[in-house]
Amino acid sequence: MRRTDFRAPALVLVSMVALQIGGALAVTLFDRLNPATVTLLRVGIAAVILWAFTRPRPWQWNRQRLLVTVLYGVSLIGMNLCFYEAINLIPLGVAVTIEFIGPLGVALLGARGATDALSAVLAAIGVVLLGWPSNGQIGFDPRGMLLAFVAGLFWAAYILVASRVGGADPGLGGLAVALAVATGIACIFGGSGLSALRADPMLLLAWAGAVAVLSSVVPYSLELVALRTMPPRVMGVLVSIEPAIASVAGFLILSQVLQLREIVAVVLVVCASAMATLFAAPESPPIDSPRSDQHGRTPATSDRDA
Repeated sequence: MRRTDFRAPALVLVSMVALQIGGALAVTLFDRLNPATVTLLRVGIAAVILWAFTRPRPWQWNRQRLLVTVLYGVSLIGMNLCFYEAINLIPLGVAVTIEFIGPLGVALLGARGATDALSAVLAAIGVVLLGWPSNGQIGFDPRGMLLAFVAGLFWAAYILVASRVGGADPGLGGLAVALAVATGIACIFGGSGLSALRADPMLLLAWAGAVAVLSSVVPYSLELVALRTMPPRVMGVLVSIEPAIASVAGFLILSQVLQLREIVAVVLVVCASAMATLFAAPESPPIDSPRSDQHGRTPATSDRDA
């Protein structure tokens, strides 16, 4: 195997670790800034960084390309807003596991055969285990679980739209413009919370900048390099372990301990995602965490949780 074949998976693994560390650090900001404001700072800082490097000229684009990019930005911010609200209520690993149902659904879209059916069953069992009542009570906040699921729906839309953006713009220009659109929308939900920055503006902006770099800029850049030598299907299998990485990050940084049943649920969803990608038909969409959010990547072209 060529050396680059080893380096590409390593880059993807580093990108996922950076993404989940960024997500965990975002949670530590929630006692000073609300989740919507953290989302605004994350996408806004990432937009400024990418715009400065790519210098896109959207005024020269045709109407269709602009429309697709706007939809890309809408799905991106929907994914990020819901995800950050979710991890404010439930553990990071649980939120990522539930959110993964979105891209898994894309992978299983139009699926046929025993392997696809088994993948769907494993994922369903995993989600049921996470929500199964314990001592007469649901183990996690139902609002957080619902928000994570909605984030997954936005993630699925993100994947479908991102492939068109990547086809029209193989560079980062489309993502930069989408992030600008996302920032504008995020201002509606998180703009009022910016007043909290007055308490310690430099510290909070530096912390939010670290979240933006770890959650968006670094994962996107590393995955973009990796995808130059790695088949999208291999990428999809690697990304499937992200719920497990999120659980470890939640434990190490946030002291979020999952019970055995919850760990089994995460493993089931990881296996379902890996199987759906590994045995998918060639025409099936890959499960790429383009997460430009939890959450900003795009299949074969960009980053999910920007």
